[in-house]
Amino acid sequence: MNLPAQPAPETFREPAADGHLLGGFTWRHVRTDLTRPVVIINAATSVRCRHYSRFADYLFANGFDVITYDYRGIGESRAGSLRGFKASWSDWGVLDFEAMLQRAQREFPGQPIDVVAHSFGGCAAGLGASGAAIRRIVTVGAQFAYWRDYQASGRWKMFGKWHVVMPLVTAVCGYFPGKRMGWLEDTPAGVVRDWSTPTATYETRPSGRALADLPFARVKAQVLAISITDDPFGTVAAVDRLLGYFKNSERTHLRIAPQDIGEKEVGHFAFFRSQYQDRLWPIALAWLQQGELAHGTPGHRVTERA
Repeated sequence: MNLPAQPAPETFREPAADGHLLGGFTWRHVRTDLTRPVVIINAATSVRCRHYSRFADYLFANGFDVITYDYRGIGESRAGSLRGFKASWSDWGVLDFEAMLQRAQREFPGQPIDVVAHSFGGCAAGLGASGAAIRRIVTVGAQFAYWRDYQASGRWKMFGKWHVVMPLVTAVCGYFPGKRMGWLEDTPAGVVRDWSTPTATYETRPSGRALADLPFARVKAQVLAISITDDPFGTVAAVDRLLGYFKNSERTHLRIAPQDIGEKEVGHFAFFRSQYQDRLWPIALAWLQQGELAHGTPGHRVTERA
């Protein structure tokens, strides 16, 4: 099924609390409706927000307003060379995601705020000071890259790539030239340090240690965590590790095998591709609309916590 033609999203520039300008896009309905939710889409580490544009079109066509944005140093929020540029995972959540929460409250006053978050974006969703404003969250493969949680069959190869090669290249270049290497976008050195530090808790990552407290507990949203069985990052252990931080939220972990939707593979990145708009996207849509899984949803519930 093809989506009907959608109006072009608005571009915006939004300053974070420290003044750094963030770039992104807004899908806005002409008529204000206080019952219409606005969805903020949090990207994966070093994935441009444009990757989620078709999914944003889908949400807009189904009655939502939508905000997509890039974290500082990435895509629309990059302002030159990353050599020596200061940015961390915590900056992406505490400053950048928080700026989007504030923007949503200002631009769409009175409307419910939901979040769709991919990979690290699920962690960022718990780092905003205004997290209590979030109504519902859908995460996809969300975790913070603890290497022992990687899929066992490829764990050591992944450890070598992301925890040895990536930080070594970053040390030489002053940032990670991911685009040149075909590994995601170029990435600030501080983000690489957070990713590659081999510790099991977020608060022991370099930028996590700098936080006086972790704001996750402020989030009281209904959380649906979707994981795919062939996603080497989003294993049960990895997804449940992050879910444990949302201790004041109702949490459901839905695990889907590619075979459940008639596919041989899906992996970590494919969920947001338009080929899945009839088979995977309705799962997220139903949760955002109703706060529950629709009857006949593929996959099985791994955990459910109130």
